[in-house]
This record gives sequence, structure tokens and C-alpha cells, in this order.
Amino acid sequence: MPRDTLTRDQIVLAAIEVLDAEGVNGLNMRRLGAQLNSAATAMYYHVKSKDELVVLAADHVFGEIELPDLGMLGWREVAGRLARGAHAMITRHFWLIPAMSTHLIYGPGKARYDEHCLAVYEAAGFSDRDADQAAATVLMYVIGAAQGEVAEQAWRAQLRRAGADEEQQVRETIAHITEVAQQFPRLRARTAPSVDPTAAQPPEATFEFGLHALLDGLQARLAAGSTHPH
Repeated sequence: MPRDTLTRDQIVLAAIEVLDAEGVNGLNMRRLGAQLNSAATAMYYHVKSKDELVVLAADHVFGEIELPDLGMLGWREVAGRLARGAHAMITRHFWLIPAMSTHLIYGPGKARYDEHCLAVYEAAGFSDRDADQAAATVLMYVIGAAQGEVAEQAWRAQLRRAGADEEQQVRETIAHITEVAQQFPRLRARTAPSVDPTAAQPPEATFEFGLHALLDGLQARLAAGSTHPH
């Protein structure tokens, strides 16, 4: 595809496809050119570098998060939906957390999400400063809660890039984790062969437990009048 028929949006969407499959380390201009059936040099006509492309892609996926109507729902319901939307988005795009650790992610997609979060906590009754803190705290929880799942996805992508036997590596890793757990009584009890694997809490239940606990704490701060004045 000649450079004059490419658009930056097409390049960003193609980059997201590559990132979703191979992670940040799997993205380069040659790989992206192959994805678009175009010369790698054509990419540079629209984006200056791989780093810029990663930032553009990360900002774009923040735009996938649905913004609930604050006028129709209470602040806590909207805050919960925003957190769940962000969590689902991050787990769809496992490369985002590694990208956020090495790039400053900002643009209209991220700003749109941040603006709506601040509006939610201001509507709840938090001062400007506490609204900032509440929004940041919830997002930090969302990122932390997604970390384990996206780390496994990133690891699997790395195995595929290396041409390793993915399932064999997974079996060996699980066996090693189980072996290590045997040294610690509480972990040993939870990994014993007699434990019903269906009794374990699914990841979404763990996420909901933490999210409700966090929102309970924020609601308690409001009820106690412990927010700072405007």
C-alpha cells in the first residue's frame, strides 16, 4: 500500500493488531509494513517512531471504554462501570501495562476517560483534590488487578515469538509453581490434589471484591465528611 493511500488511523489500528498478537517487543515498522502490505519506510511518513506509535495505540484503546451517563446513574454505579470497562480493556490489550511502564500515555482517548472519572467523583461530593486522588486510586487498582492476567498473556506471546512449545512451557511452569507452594502451609493447602479446582474464585470475583471494598472506602470518606474543601 503506497504511503499516500495510508492514513495514520490505519497504521494505528494495524499496530494494535500486532501488539495484541505479539506485544510491544513484537512491534516494529517492518512487521507493521507487512501487516499493511506496505513498505516499512511508508510508516515514517505518518509516525516518527515506534515509540510514538505505541503511545498512539495506547491512547486509542482507552477510547474503547464506554462512558456511562452520570445523569442517569448514581456516582458509585458509574465509578464501578468505568473501572470494569478499564479492566476489560486492559485485559484485551495485554501490552498496555508494559507500554505504560515505559511510555507516557496521553491523548484524546485517555483524556476523555480521565475527564469522565473526575466528573464522577466531583458529582459524588469530593473536592477537586480528593476527586483527583479517588480517580487515580481506582485506576491504580484496576491496573494492579489486571497485572496477573496480562503478565500471562505477555509471557505466552513471548513464547510464541521464540518458537517455543507454549503448552509444554505452561505445564512445566505450573508444576514448578506447585512445587514451590509445597514449602508454605497455606499455599500447600490451596494446591493440594484434594482441593476442588471449581471451588476457586474466578478472577472476576476477586476483581469485584476489591472494587467494592475500594468504593466502600470512598463512600465512607464522604459519609465521614473527610474530604478537603474546594
